[in-house]
Amino acid sequence: MSGDYGPPPGPPPTSAAPGKEQQHKWQVAVPDTALFPPPPAFFSGYDRSPANNASEEDAEAGEAWCEQYPLLPPQPLPVQALQAQAAHEISLLLPQGFRGTLAASAPGVWEGRTDVMARDSCVIGYPPMYSAATQSPLVTGRAFKMYYEVHIRKDSRRDEVDLGLGFTALPYPNFRMPGWHRGSLAVHGDDGRKYINDRWGGKDFTEPFVVGQTVGIGMSLAPRGDGTINVDIWFTRDGKLVGGWNLHEESDAEQDLPVTGLEGLHDLSCAIGMFDQNSFEVIFDPKKWKYQDSF
Repeated sequence: MSGDYGPPPGPPPTSAAPGKEQQHKWQVAVPDTALFPPPPAFFSGYDRSPANNASEEDAEAGEAWCEQYPLLPPQPLPVQALQAQAAHEISLLLPQGFRGTLAASAPGVWEGRTDVMARDSCVIGYPPMYSAATQSPLVTGRAFKMYYEVHIRKDSRRDEVDLGLGFTALPYPNFRMPGWHRGSLAVHGDDGRKYINDRWGGKDFTEPFVVGQTVGIGMSLAPRGDGTINVDIWFTRDGKLVGGWNLHEESDAEQDLPVTGLEGLHDLSCAIGMFDQNSFEVIFDPKKWKYQDSF
């Protein structure tokens, strides 16, 4: 929707002269903001718990939003967006009403801050880190990996890190933390739990995040040979692999909601959630990761 998200800086690309290859600048890969519908016009406060929980009213608003805006099928990405993705130049799109600052500080690196009492929000990246149309293991026959890190800077709130990092299919309600609704998963820093389409309490996974740490999350999608995709998620702290899970390993038909949107059949974007006071860097450039696994 026009006006909900500011485009990346820089002028739009111009057409190349006949017979000459066009030179693209990753920073001007302007997303189609129609993929990111606006949030509703109302919010409500937090209900405090040992960690944090948004109100039931906000949860219901998120569910209603998802009903209104169903998951999109895979979207063919323009060459420019694919080049930006390959160069790890992911643009982060500000949610409407975002209370804080967010800006690119170097190629493949963003710096952000949120204010005290900032509400739940989800910063979504463009282009998607995974394009089902071109990178699906069912198309290429090869595994595909994606990963990024978030450094929690020391001027963050020290008693609790109110950040979550994960992935989401599009669109996603950007007034909600990632992992709370369909097509999304995340690890949350305030309680260390993993959330996969789970607007309730999540599942035990790791220790809460700590100021000064660098945490990372990745997904690996590989062909199974039976026409389906195996999806594994892994999590790191300060460059060390500390946990992970298979998307389907703990599925309980009576308690767990579907993982539709995360199974490799939809485009997937990074999703960084936050509320209250935080100071952080988002790192897409592999040369600057603490976790140096071979991709």
